[in-house]
Amino acid sequence: MRTKSYNREQAVTYAHRWAYERNPRYYNFDSTGGDCTNFASQVVYAGAGVMNTSGETGWYYRSLNDRSPSWTGVEFFYRFMVNNRGLGPEAEETELANAKPGDAIQLSFDGTAFQHTPMIVAVGAFPTEHNVLLAAHTFNCDNRPLSTYTYQKMRVLHIKHVNIW
Repeated sequence: MRTKSYNREQAVTYAHRWAYERNPRYYNFDSTGGDCTNFASQVVYAGAGVMNTSGETGWYYRSLNDRSPSWTGVEFFYRFMVNNRGLGPEAEETELANAKPGDAIQLSFDGTAFQHTPMIVAVGAFPTEHNVLLAAHTFNCDNRPLSTYTYQKMRVLHIKHVNIW
């Protein structure tokens, strides 16, 4: 297994393009629990270019009925990204100060479970809640400051690289 760089520019371009619309290649989960992690996966895939088709433990989308839990589930997405050592993107949980465009943020509104996965599209020279800007589905937005969300907990998933053959 080798690694390649995660293309943050392509990820951010995709996020801006589809922040207020739905890519017809993917099912829209707005009416079945929310589309935020589906959108986050699409953004990460735009920057990674590689899915991991290892069944239940992978990260992939072929159709509504042929996708991994990690493609659309907040907690499954987190577990795949930080534990992946196979094909596809590999992430680490980090502090907001290390956030980069193309990384994911997960928010817990109630302080117990994480419920939302917006994507970072811009950061200031020294990332803060006020200059980290997000794009997301379910609560559709683009260039929305993190500081405008009301949340109890937050975690940043920094995409380190992409594992390839």
